[in-house]
Amino acid sequence: MDDQPHAMDFTGRAVLVTGGTRGLGAAIARAFLASGADVLVCGRSTPATLPSTGGREAAFRAADLRDPVAAAGIVAATAERFGRLDVLVNNAGGSPNADSATVSPRFVEKVVALNLLAPFYTAQPANLVMREQPGGGSVINIGSVSAHDPQPGTAAYSAAKAGLLGLTRALALEWAPRVRVNHITAGLIRTENAAALYGEDGGDAVAGVVPMGRLAEPDDVARACLWLACDLSSYVNGADLAVHGGGEIPARYTAPRRPALP
Repeated sequence: MDDQPHAMDFTGRAVLVTGGTRGLGAAIARAFLASGADVLVCGRSTPATLPSTGGREAAFRAADLRDPVAAAGIVAATAERFGRLDVLVNNAGGSPNADSATVSPRFVEKVVALNLLAPFYTAQPANLVMREQPGGGSVINIGSVSAHDPQPGTAAYSAAKAGLLGLTRALALEWAPRVRVNHITAGLIRTENAAALYGEDGGDAVAGVVPMGRLAEPDDVARACLWLACDLSSYVNGADLAVHGGGEIPARYTAPRRPALP
């Protein structure tokens, strides 16, 4: 009988999930906790509850990762607490919609800082830790379909997420083979604020344009993170893994058709 540990067993490994206190980030943190990992999550404010499962709870540290000193500090805190850092999930991000014709430079700077610069600032010190330890490490950047197909009102966000995909591929070239860097293109996700994002139906109407017929659940993306971080994907580097249910059905197939003229 094979007594080797399962590839999805992260016992003894340390994981840092940015923006891991709620929504998708909390689901990612819980998935790693359930797989045996030690997990630290960060956010700009202390949450009422921390991600937990099976009697195990994530550690927390407050940080604004748009500050490179704070980003380096959160990586150092993770490595100090657990003795190593095996996986970094750059999940923190997002932006409200804004009219690109009138949006302020300050808004644009904040969006780009959160969605592009913060992952870079966090990945740099993580790489320094990972490359010196047995087994190296894995960086996973959570991206968006907006990087490929921008939507109205998302100019700064779409540009930043496109930059994150380019950053992923560049770092994958530079840091291999000790550290693998991969990207997840996440689609529409049903989180606790789905009503605010997709309407009072929580995204039921929007789901009709997704080939899979539903929005993603946070666990769909979390399981993809587990795979990219484990030994099953040991030769996957610089990849863009699409977790979007097939994307969106083109509007010409979903728009109402006018009756033919006699």
